[in-house]
Amino acid sequence: MKKILFLALSIFVFSCQSNEDTNPKEAFEFKVPSNFPEPVYDLQENPVTVEGFELGKKLFYTGLLSRDGTISCGSCHAQTSGFTQHGHDLSHGIDDQLTLRNSLPIQNLAWSKNFFWDGGVFHLDLFAIAPIEATNEMGETLPNVLQKLRDTEGLESPKTDYPLLFEKAFGTKEITTDRFLKALSQFELMCISSNSRYDKHIRNESTQENKLTTQELEGLELFEQNCSNCHSTTLFTDQSYRNNGLEVGNPNDTGRHRITQIDEDKFLFKVPSLRNVEVTRPYMHDGRFRSLETVLDHYTDGIEDSETLDESLKGNLKIDLNQEEKEAIIAFLKTLTDNEFLNNSILSEY
Repeated sequence: MKKILFLALSIFVFSCQSNEDTNPKEAFEFKVPSNFPEPVYDLQENPVTVEGFELGKKLFYTGLLSRDGTISCGSCHAQTSGFTQHGHDLSHGIDDQLTLRNSLPIQNLAWSKNFFWDGGVFHLDLFAIAPIEATNEMGETLPNVLQKLRDTEGLESPKTDYPLLFEKAFGTKEITTDRFLKALSQFELMCISSNSRYDKHIRNESTQENKLTTQELEGLELFEQNCSNCHSTTLFTDQSYRNNGLEVGNPNDTGRHRITQIDEDKFLFKVPSLRNVEVTRPYMHDGRFRSLETVLDHYTDGIEDSETLDESLKGNLKIDLNQEEKEAIIAFLKTLTDNEFLNNSILSEY
């Protein structure tokens, strides 16, 4: 089983010094795709292990993280939808409450500098605390979650004995905040999407079957001319915060401003990655657009001026694209769909 896991995740064994919390005997790390930059996340602080990954996966899909056991991380982040909550403009939390925003994909988080639409979390290891303790998401407290995990010790099935699983991952049955969060990070770090048709084209791995068409190549050129200022290639986001001219939907959600309290940050939201964008609809922070066509229609005909509108959109208040060019861009965007990632059983719920 471990050999299969090693192959499926393209993991390479390496040696490292042991330490009490994060270096079990068998440590491994993912291979950085050749067309990717170096990760932002410090893997030396939390080297991924088979046991740590499997524990993190178990935690990601368990309802124990929510107040009544009905909501898991996977509830709002479904793998087949690029780890988003498909079909919901705003994510649904505990007691079917609406959350503030549309759920962002979980992919390539090792390269993320900060998290959420407003950048309110600056480290992956702290990522899970916000949804766990949000009253309209999981509605729990972190101390309660840790205690529920401790209380599973000695249960009939070793698959539900979390102290045993923590011992396998970290060498001790003691369940602490640090180990809990690092285990979740280990699973999320392995959610790497890097094998789309576009990636194979860039890496000169294209076959006749997945070769980009004339229309898709035209779309790539148009994308680079009109979209890559914000959605820079490789990660397909520059990880900045921008106001892209949306009509204000919820005046109480001022985006980045909620974190910084700086007026210039009002209605600025994080530029999302466009990887797997074909399956992550609906789009924008509030899920207002149901199709890629309506997204492009916004940029050609729907941009609203405001004090914090991004400078790249001021002046014309539009991106000049005709219908044929829009279709070419959409054809290109669909080459960012990574079916190997979306269907990788190693990342799926047990």
